[in-house]
Amino acid sequence: MDWSIAKILMQDGLVTGVIYALMAVSLVLVFVVTRIIFIAQGEFVTFGALTFAIMADGGKPGTIWLLPMFGAVLFLKELYFVYKGKDRKTLLKSLGVFIIYPLFLLWAVPVVLATDPSLWVKAFLTLLLVVPLGPMLYRIAYEPVAEHSVLTLLIVSIAVHYALVGLGLVFFGAEGWLVSEPFFDGSVDIASLTWSYQSLFVIGMTVAIIAALWLFFGKTLYGRALRATAVNRRGARLVGIGTSMSGHLTFFLTALVGVLSGIMIVSFITITYETGFMIGLKGFVGAIIGGLVSYPLAAFGAIGIGLIEAFTTFWASDYKEVIVFGIVIPVLLLRALLVKHEEDEE
Repeated sequence: MDWSIAKILMQDGLVTGVIYALMAVSLVLVFVVTRIIFIAQGEFVTFGALTFAIMADGGKPGTIWLLPMFGAVLFLKELYFVYKGKDRKTLLKSLGVFIIYPLFLLWAVPVVLATDPSLWVKAFLTLLLVVPLGPMLYRIAYEPVAEHSVLTLLIVSIAVHYALVGLGLVFFGAEGWLVSEPFFDGSVDIASLTWSYQSLFVIGMTVAIIAALWLFFGKTLYGRALRATAVNRRGARLVGIGTSMSGHLTFFLTALVGVLSGIMIVSFITITYETGFMIGLKGFVGAIIGGLVSYPLAAFGAIGIGLIEAFTTFWASDYKEVIVFGIVIPVLLLRALLVKHEEDEE
């Protein structure tokens, strides 16, 4: 180990660390608003990465069938509620969101792909296909048990994780995918290191996403509503903020961040149907460092995880995962000693 090798490892660790930071911020967002420990966050990375990789390779992703499947389930659920006495006016909106939009994409995506569009268009199609699964997933799996205990929500998250992993195997197969064509070609020398434009793009996009989330929570009405729900769910309901709306919006945001992360990282590492779980777990370690409440601590902790992973890969690659996940133990011990426990008002 010398300084030149250390700089290269720091470069690699920073690129992967910013992806873990996005995972950590997403996990904190979901937990503080909905009390859900969202284990399946990594599956959005997988679905986004593999959907994009298949389209980049000239194929048609199987995920074009996911939205119609989820939409059909939700529309049948909506029909049942209307039968039980719910206002029929919501049925037309549900028809458009759950049936017409998925079927339109089912027709439109192959038509657009037949023209061999650019990577940017394929990335946009990936967002259209995968991001809506977030709020749909919340409505199917979490909304019926939204007021249950954190333990119940954790059990549901485990079930959702395994269901999505199984769907990933069905739609993508067991082989790995890597996008060899980057969004940006070329490189530049910074601090005596050669940085590819793709690496700088990933880092810049991460900074932009975190800045956009900060502006969203600080400057918009919906962002303030989510902050209010995170501070006090009961108080938010009393002033007219629907926790259901908060859940849908939160899962939309976390799906968006996950899919963008997948699109960016599949240019650096080979992604399989189960890779996202490990990426999500490393983001979860960062979220634990932030106490599942602090966005900045979670982000910096996750970047630290990326750097530690890079160096342990060089020094002790066989024990890389043990060292990374073992960091949780001293962090939890430290928090137990230093953080004063307060009972939840709710």
